[in-house]
Amino acid sequence: MMNENKLREILSQLGTPSYVYDLDAFNARAALIREQFGDNVGLCFSIKANAFLLGRLPDTIDKIEVCSPGELTICEKTGVDVSKIIFSGVNKTKADVERAADDNVGTFTAESFLHLQLINEAALSRGKVFPVLLRVTDVKGGSQFGMEEGDVLDLIRNRADYEGVEIVGIHYFTGTQKRKAKPILRELDYLEELVRKIKDELDFTVQRLEYGTGLAVDYFDENADELESARLADIAPRIREIGEIADLTVEMGRFFAAPCGYYFTKVIDVKTCYGVNYAIVDGGLNQLKYDGQLQGMQIPVILHLKENEASGSVAPWTLCGSLCTTNDILARAAEFDTLEIGDTLVFTRTGAYSAMEGMAIFLSREMPVISVYSEKDGLTVLRERLYSDVFNTP
Repeated sequence: MMNENKLREILSQLGTPSYVYDLDAFNARAALIREQFGDNVGLCFSIKANAFLLGRLPDTIDKIEVCSPGELTICEKTGVDVSKIIFSGVNKTKADVERAADDNVGTFTAESFLHLQLINEAALSRGKVFPVLLRVTDVKGGSQFGMEEGDVLDLIRNRADYEGVEIVGIHYFTGTQKRKAKPILRELDYLEELVRKIKDELDFTVQRLEYGTGLAVDYFDENADELESARLADIAPRIREIGEIADLTVEMGRFFAAPCGYYFTKVIDVKTCYGVNYAIVDGGLNQLKYDGQLQGMQIPVILHLKENEASGSVAPWTLCGSLCTTNDILARAAEFDTLEIGDTLVFTRTGAYSAMEGMAIFLSREMPVISVYSEKDGLTVLRERLYSDVFNTP
């Protein structure tokens, strides 16, 4: 975690509200995952977790999951190696597929019969053959993502009907924030059984597996790093084993990026109403989101950068954003020593989803500055403060 002096230095350059992503911390997390999973397992970063990190991914990350036309645009502007792109997502239109085909992305996923048809047509019209991963839905009951196992088997059985497609493997991801190893190990067992079933019944060898672990991040625990490292170690041996039966790529976003983020917001007003201390900050839930936050009932680690050196008694505070809704609560009963107007609060572990999931344009409030930092390159602003109050008039 960055020390107070470094945070104050960054604050002086960015102001509030703003984000900074610690690239050294991001690289360290990627290195930890690589160490646990070994060199024979690929690593895929799902950029929906934090597209701002895209141009600065460490070499330990082999693939990039892209799930929308907008994310593909970011890849184009960033100039990433398109061979690393796995073009995924539940809503692929003909235009989306053709655009990705023209970009010559490395791999497509197919979540339906329509997807495979669109990919096949785009390939044939370009005289190409595209590698495709077939996504299997959650075997516990399914969802809108992927196809049931029987449909996947049918597509493999009838693969000769799709001359523009090479079915190379299976994509499997069922959900996020899995706190126990057991469900992940159960899913890995299923994948191994599925690979064998496909071989035995269809005489087809699954070359590649793309698997999303959904490993949980501990946003509200001071021992988060230790808990997450233990969780990673619990599944690592089985991950390595699955990597021996097929070319395995582990796809994650939250687990890679969450620890590297800091969100700065300034206290604009303070007051007490019926015994409750309220602090109004210049950010809010339109810019900051933690999974499982539940209107501020869960309190993350929040660093307090005082404007003045005055100290007093520790008291509980309800931290409220700038929106005109009672839902805009960032934390309830968070304890601080003499919280005053002008102080800055730094919310930690905001590197994944937080800036991407907020109601960004509600009330036409400004969007925060986005930046990255490393010891080598210092502070780099990726996006200046952005305003959403501009629109066309008749």
